[in-house]
Amino acid sequence: MLITLVAGARPNFMKIAPIIRAIEKAKEEGHDIDYRLVHTGQHYDSNLSQTFFDELGIPAPHVNLGAGSGSQATQTAMIMMAFEKELLKNPTDLVMVVGDVNSTLACSIPAKKLWTQVAHVEAGIRSGDMTMPEEINRIVTDAITDLFFTTSQTANDNLRKSGVDEKTIHFVGNVMIDTLLYNLKNLRKPDIWDSEKLVEKKYLVLTLHRPNNVDDPVNLEKLLHEISKGAGSHPVIFPVHPRTRFILENIKTRFANILYVEPMGYLEFIHLVKHSMGVVTDSGGITEEATVLGIPCITLRNSTERPETVTVGTNELIGTDPKVIAPWMKKMTSGKWKKGRIPELWDGKAASRTVDVLVNLELNK
Repeated sequence: MLITLVAGARPNFMKIAPIIRAIEKAKEEGHDIDYRLVHTGQHYDSNLSQTFFDELGIPAPHVNLGAGSGSQATQTAMIMMAFEKELLKNPTDLVMVVGDVNSTLACSIPAKKLWTQVAHVEAGIRSGDMTMPEEINRIVTDAITDLFFTTSQTANDNLRKSGVDEKTIHFVGNVMIDTLLYNLKNLRKPDIWDSEKLVEKKYLVLTLHRPNNVDDPVNLEKLLHEISKGAGSHPVIFPVHPRTRFILENIKTRFANILYVEPMGYLEFIHLVKHSMGVVTDSGGITEEATVLGIPCITLRNSTERPETVTVGTNELIGTDPKVIAPWMKKMTSGKWKKGRIPELWDGKAASRTVDVLVNLELNK
């Protein structure tokens, strides 16, 4: 079995790394399985792409489609056209897409139109918010997927409700947590740790990148004001996404306790989160990492596709109104946060279970 494994954006890289290791292990054990790694080029900045390949030990891709930036439609179209050519030149038994970025959707469609089976890793997650581009990517991808690899029972239920055949749903766990647990021994201090004399559990981590939070400078300034006020004397380390940095340039106010820094590599960022007092974010993936690390997490969103981080883990979904931030941050900084647990099958073995399914399917042909 030849698998074309697709990655294009930062969240994808964390998910494909353990899958590649699991495929290589199965191959060493004599199974008829191999992969071709396709990088769509959706994230092309070295801080968002190459750094992750280097740190996570991901082999150089067999091809980089070089899609680059552009609007949602432009980027998706560029990837679709390039990936169609890739598949025609290099036919495969299965296209495996991960997550919910534009590359996920853009590679699923030409694969199906070329009569190639599609497997979706992290299938079935839903936020219910159709204003999120990722939600559209998830729904459309799952509508044409053949094999569904899921992270939670909630995702399983979402797929069943949409009419997916039970036999095609495989609850394997969370491959991103495989990467987290595998790399805990490799974490390293970011430069800011020493330059700002950070002290463990005495600082907060902030990430913001979603359009409804950052695209309006006035709204972004209000959010930062409330976060700064809520943090009190604690420094807030804010690795700034490139699109957010552009907006920040239009905000004149500077907050003494919020430190803007460049995007970090995976090993540095997880070190920062692991030793923090808490995290404020609008990212879905970071809520998963915070949950497994036992770190209090505030999510500035109105919905989440990862409800288990709230119902089981350390995450709280508080909405996007700046006025609600202060009481939650007071609870976080006072050490009165809830104690979370690790969700089912988030144990570092999801990729192995995923590849086991593929091997068994091949054996039973």
